[in-house]
Amino acid sequence: MFGRSPAKPVTPVVRSTQWIGLEGDVIADEIRLTLPADDAFHSVAHLVLGGLAARLNLTFENLEDLELALDSLLLERPSDGREVTLRVLLEDGALRVIVGPFSAVRAEFEEGGADSLNLRRILAAVCDSVEIEDRDGSQWVELTKRIDVLKGGSG
Repeated sequence: MFGRSPAKPVTPVVRSTQWIGLEGDVIADEIRLTLPADDAFHSVAHLVLGGLAARLNLTFENLEDLELALDSLLLERPSDGREVTLRVLLEDGALRVIVGPFSAVRAEFEEGGADSLNLRRILAAVCDSVEIEDRDGSQWVELTKRIDVLKGGSG
């Protein structure tokens, strides 16, 4: 009150989109989550992934793999001090997760040998493919995970 302005509340932003093909069928579903770079908000990303896993009736192993990949990217990794955006797309039996922006994730991905427990080895163990793209002076990581669904659940 004494000359300090009140802190502006920070809230994550979640958007969901369905991409419709020419035939009118849904060709991809997308969830876009934008979070402050603060580590305290990473649990929101877990909550969104957990909700998506429940809705899609994914196996627990698929959910664990996605959460481990996400944690490996977000924890102790600078995101240019900006917000972090997480895009999750469901396409043809696979989830694509695009995360960024990062300032130097490529260097970390490429460092260390084949025997070291580095970012490349962790992501390769839990994802089917990993790509790093340069966009607008930052780096974005695209993870692809083929998904298995549980039989007999309500989707």
